[in-house]
Order: sequence, then C-alpha cells, then structure tokens
Amino acid sequence: MSDKKAAVLLADGYEEGESLFLADILRRTGVACDTVSIEEEMVRGCHDMYVKADRLITDIDYNDYDMVIIPGGMPGAANLAKSEPVLAWVRQFMDENKYVAAICAGPMVLKEAGVSTGRTLTSYPADKYRAMFADANYIDDNSQMESMVVTDGNLITSRGPATTFPFAFRLAEVLEGNVEQVKQGMLYNALCDSIRNA
Repeated sequence: MSDKKAAVLLADGYEEGESLFLADILRRTGVACDTVSIEEEMVRGCHDMYVKADRLITDIDYNDYDMVIIPGGMPGAANLAKSEPVLAWVRQFMDENKYVAAICAGPMVLKEAGVSTGRTLTSYPADKYRAMFADANYIDDNSQMESMVVTDGNLITSRGPATTFPFAFRLAEVLEGNVEQVKQGMLYNALCDSIRNA
C-alpha cells in the first residue's frame, strides 16, 4: 500500500474515461486518489455522465497531495484552464517539483499556468495543441505505446482516451503503487502482448 495521494481534477465537461478509469486504477494499486471538483459536488462529463466528486477544491489543502492530475475532455479542460485555484495548484507543484500529470486536452492547463516552456510533453494530437506547445519539446509519436506517455521529471503527459491505462499505470508507478499485480489482474499485460503480436 502506497502512502502517496493523488487528486484528479473535475470540471464541467470532463472526459469520463480519462478521469474515472484513472482514479479507479490508482485506487486498485493502493494509491489514495480523490476526485476534486472545481465548482459543484455533482459534475457533468462531456458525454453527459454525472459523477459526485469526493472533494471540492475550496475545501482542500494542496499540501495533502503528492500529485495533481488534469484530465481532458471539452469543455472540461478549458474550464480547468480558466480556474485560478487550479492554475495556482499547478504552479505550486511545479515550483516544488511535485508531480503534475495531464492527458489529452488537459495539457492546455500547463500552458495557461505558464509552466510548459522548454518541457518535454505531449497532448491530444491536434494542430492547435502542436501550435500551443511550439516552445516545448512536443512529442508527436503514435508508433508505440511507450511514446504515448511522456515523462519529464515531475511532469507526466499523455495523448488521449485510449492511452488512459498506460498513463494511469505510469502515475501509479511513480506514486509507488502495486502496479504489476494490478496489471496482471486487469489483463493489461495480456492485452499489450496480444497487440504487439498482432
């Protein structure tokens, strides 16, 4: 059981899979994980799925967490990028060299927070994100699963809904979760092997 704790940020229009699968995997590996809403307790996803957040951002202490996670989804990611408490949290963790993770459209929050310049990262492979990160070392490689999760020190980014599982397992790994046992139990390794051998 890890003694680390992560927060998955939720805003109206969040991407359901990138948020809930991720929280589920972290918890399975023994990493404590809260879903944290930036507004109301009930949050509507971009596919009209509602979830009740564990916490509200106004009621937490950032220092209670070891990682902050920014999912994609639109307009969820854009709503997170407009939230001053979210931007403050991201800046604080980057300054303290604590983990910041973002997937799909989520990295736009890094840009808005002013922490992406010169960093190695990725995002959803769309022209607007490639242009957004012209001042970063942008990884734009879909040729293998390993390149779709990019780690640059305390910053971990990934590409989109289908990369949620390798992304979540990478986050669990750095947070000292019980990753290999959960991969086996969820048939993740068997799936990866079948894809490689296809």
